[in-house]
Amino acid sequence: MSDPTVFGRIDDDGTVFVKTAAGERAVGSWHAGTPEEGLAHFARRFADIVTEVDLLEARLHSGTADASHSLTTIRRLRGGLDTAHAVGDLDGLAARLDKLTAVAEDKAGAARAARDAARAEAIARKTVLVEEAEQIGAESTGWKSAGDRLKGILEEWKTIHGIDKKTDGELWKRYSAARDAFARRRGAHFANLDATRKQAQGRKDELVAEAESLAQATDWNVTASRLKELMAEWKAAPRAAKETEQRLWERFRAAQDTFFTRRSEAFTARDAELRGNLERRQALVAQAEALDIEANPRAAQSKLREIQGQWHDTGRVPRELAGNLDRRLRAVDDRIKAAMDTAWRRTTPQSSPLLAQMREQVARAEQQLAKAQASGDQRRIQNAEQALATKRQFLDLAERSG
Repeated sequence: MSDPTVFGRIDDDGTVFVKTAAGERAVGSWHAGTPEEGLAHFARRFADIVTEVDLLEARLHSGTADASHSLTTIRRLRGGLDTAHAVGDLDGLAARLDKLTAVAEDKAGAARAARDAARAEAIARKTVLVEEAEQIGAESTGWKSAGDRLKGILEEWKTIHGIDKKTDGELWKRYSAARDAFARRRGAHFANLDATRKQAQGRKDELVAEAESLAQATDWNVTASRLKELMAEWKAAPRAAKETEQRLWERFRAAQDTFFTRRSEAFTARDAELRGNLERRQALVAQAEALDIEANPRAAQSKLREIQGQWHDTGRVPRELAGNLDRRLRAVDDRIKAAMDTAWRRTTPQSSPLLAQMREQVARAEQQLAKAQASGDQRRIQNAEQALATKRQFLDLAERSG
């Protein structure tokens, strides 16, 4: 501490003066002790001010103090020096405070610029977030990802500070409006989706019900065609809710599987039956082709009639093979007819018009039988066989009587 007598004095009445460049100024009075003790007391007051300035200066230079607050304190201290009740180098301290004022003003300006830059950056960041939210609110249809992104924007929003209340409020209104717009569009979408799914469920319920009603059908071709149409209608219909869609699909598919499994089993059984019928007809054709027609045409004819009777009892055979077997059997019949005609011409006079007429009737009856056999109409075949048998019987009687 400097000598207080350099910067102050106490007169005889106890008034204390401080010495400055502007002259002496009374700063108080002292009656409690010696003049030296009085000056020391006022010097300690000056020292307290210096200590405050030292601390302020150190904090300002270290960057730990807020420059604006420091500047306010410096100005307060500087303004109070002219009335300070202290004895010391007030002029030196004033000069020091003036220098600190300049330093504090520079730092405060830099801090304001930094705050302004940070505020501008914060506004820019929130503006980008708001614009993204507005785009999502107006356009996005990726409901899950867009909803998650809006939540992410909100979390990021909370980390951005330094914006004035008015600007922040305006930006928040825009974000909130965008979020509400998205929520409305999403709600409308899912409401419409629910309605569509309910409609789809109703349509697929109908398809399932029809498919299940056809599962036990035996009209194989018509039913198979209808089930294929139902499958096409199923694919064209909108999807129901996930679990409902799966449950209905399993029922629909099960109904189809039931029908096609039954059809496959029926076709397998039918094919087995057709193969058995084919084997029996092949055996009958082989018997017919093995007849010794030349040796005894009449006996061969009688045996062929037995074979023909068994032929129609064999049932259906594969269509692609039936024609060939029928042709082979007719060929045997034609050979027998030719052999009998030849035998008749050798043994019977050719001048009997009645016999000729009866033979023509037999020939026509044989042709009618062949046509009936080709048609597959059992009733027609039976009638043709009876007519042929009758005409052959009459011809046989006439030939024997002649």
